[in-house]
Amino acid sequence: MQYRLLLPLCLALAITAPLQAAEKNSAKYKLGEKLPVAKAVPAPAYSDIGWEALIPKGWDPAAAFKNIKLDRLQDGDPRATEALDKLREIWDSAPAEPSLNGKKVRISGFAVPIEENQGSISELLLVPYFGACVHSPPPPANQIVHVIARPPVKGFKIMDPITVSGTLQLERSDVDVAMGMGKSGYKLQADTLKPYQPAPAN
Repeated sequence: MQYRLLLPLCLALAITAPLQAAEKNSAKYKLGEKLPVAKAVPAPAYSDIGWEALIPKGWDPAAAFKNIKLDRLQDGDPRATEALDKLREIWDSAPAEPSLNGKKVRISGFAVPIEENQGSISELLLVPYFGACVHSPPPPANQIVHVIARPPVKGFKIMDPITVSGTLQLERSDVDVAMGMGKSGYKLQADTLKPYQPAPAN
């Protein structure tokens, strides 16, 4: 998708904020890495979806940057700051895919807990790549899912790879994350939340 063209700008110009809990996963995953397809588990009530499904066809966040040579921008360059501010505005207002509203889905990503009490997590963000919202600014709103876990779940840490099943809703939220305020374009009422299991190699 077109938004991937802007990911290097976001990662390269960001000030990293490593968190100790996330570093434990760094041996397995690299900054910006996405998860391979999850192991197939029979669940007829849910549709397996990837992150591209959350992006409406025709949304092109790169259009605003076609006349800017992003690869030539350096830290401290006012044009870089302006580009990042513009990028953040576009990403925060990223549209959701209307056909997914009310659908029962299963999706895998990385966990960013936002509501935790004595090891029990009741709310978290699901993000598509390792380090999102922790080592780098938040992804577009349509690439952040605000997950509600009722009852709360235990045994998960920041940046753990997980698979969530539940009902997806088009509902925007402003949430506190490690790098500041993030905006999610979806909310998911979780029926199950499990550790991610990669599909077996052929």
